[in-house]
Amino acid sequence: MMHSMKTKLALLTLLLSFNSIAGNAYPRSPDLRQTPGSLCHTPDSHRYPEQIPYCDRDVEWTAKELVFITYKKLGYSLSGERSQYKIDHFIPLCAGGSNSEDNLWPQYYTLSERTDLIETRGCEILAKGKITQKELIALIMRAKLDFKEAPAVLKILNKLR
Repeated sequence: MMHSMKTKLALLTLLLSFNSIAGNAYPRSPDLRQTPGSLCHTPDSHRYPEQIPYCDRDVEWTAKELVFITYKKLGYSLSGERSQYKIDHFIPLCAGGSNSEDNLWPQYYTLSERTDLIETRGCEILAKGKITQKELIALIMRAKLDFKEAPAVLKILNKLR
């Protein structure tokens, strides 16, 4: 049993070193191994016609740093100044996302410029009851998992306004 654990540890170390060699400068999307996304389960209130649980923004700087460190361990170099990244909620709070570490990732500022409008616009539409939480989360995940999809997602949301 101990041999199996050592083998797994060696494989994990090899995988992490390979990711570093591969030169992932920064995550272009949430790494689903660390950030699969999660919903608010301890709401401060409920919002919108669907009465979606809403968690107030409450992520301590230590949690943000831990997310940053974890992504480095996953093989991302996260080069440049720390200020070039924001710790983003994969599922935004306005769509019922949580403040848990499994919903947080270091998003490079140029990517946030592409997805922040989607979140804002989507939550405005959610507030009007013109889209469901499930539909909005699917669209947001589509844009964040492949930033090239952001214009198409924004076009869909603009039609719903």
